[in-house]
Amino acid sequence: MAKGQSRTPGRDVRGGKGKGARPVRPVQGKGRRAEKNRPPAPRPGAQRRDARDRGDLVEGRRAVEEALSCGMPLRSALVQERSGERDQALERLAARLEDAGVPVERVPRSRLDALSSHGAHQGVMVRTRPFAYAELDDVIAAAGPAGALVVVLDHVTDQGNFGAIVRTAEVVGAAGVVVAKARSASVGVGAYKTSAGAVMHLPIAQVPNLARAIERLQQAGFWACAATEHAEQDVWHAPMGGRLALVMGSEGEGISRLVAEKCDFACRLPQRGRVESLNVAQATTVLCYEWLRRQEMGGEAGA
Repeated sequence: MAKGQSRTPGRDVRGGKGKGARPVRPVQGKGRRAEKNRPPAPRPGAQRRDARDRGDLVEGRRAVEEALSCGMPLRSALVQERSGERDQALERLAARLEDAGVPVERVPRSRLDALSSHGAHQGVMVRTRPFAYAELDDVIAAAGPAGALVVVLDHVTDQGNFGAIVRTAEVVGAAGVVVAKARSASVGVGAYKTSAGAVMHLPIAQVPNLARAIERLQQAGFWACAATEHAEQDVWHAPMGGRLALVMGSEGEGISRLVAEKCDFACRLPQRGRVESLNVAQATTVLCYEWLRRQEMGGEAGA
């Protein structure tokens, strides 16, 4: 934004989506009604999947190297047992783990395949402590008093998209990422992998209410931008510099109505092709780099 200009908050943000309905709570107690509403028993293997989703496994050589480099506390490591031609890179990584005092267990590839979320473990996994989320105030503190970017994710559920967004946010120098506690991707093995370890360098805050989190960011001097394909204003002419809370919607529903109403303005990415739109991770990358460009150019729209 040019010097002397001010943003006028506009609460009529177009393009917000979302049903906004509360889920039906199961009936507690005894009797047929309670039995009917009781959640189904977990399927075989569900506990193993839950363990992966808690974020206590990191897989892939680059992500494991990042975990080692940043001093992340590691409980143990699983390394594919030797067979056939010696994998020098894997052996060097196993030696690094042992030198760092991490217990290393040699296991068959089939065991790693069974634990992997996508099969691309590259012969190594480490078990970590559960991820330590930041508080929203930690993200605000990391932003400091000057221009800063915070990415707010409105129930993005795909771990690949989540990890890619965190990676982009870290690369452009964002102060942090804010996600909802419920119905959102968490920092699990998929996010570690697709973020290439960026989740270990960037504050990620989980909040119970995104609308209130946006209000708190606004109180700290941020302007909230709802990114939606239905916005009238394109990103090139939107006030994307300075202290910006960039709000991105979920893969299927977009930005919910309540969250959109809290935003100060909306913007869209212009399109000329036939494909409906970019996915949320790709769109976030473009918007984050536009914020960074504005910072370098002094904040002017259309510069």
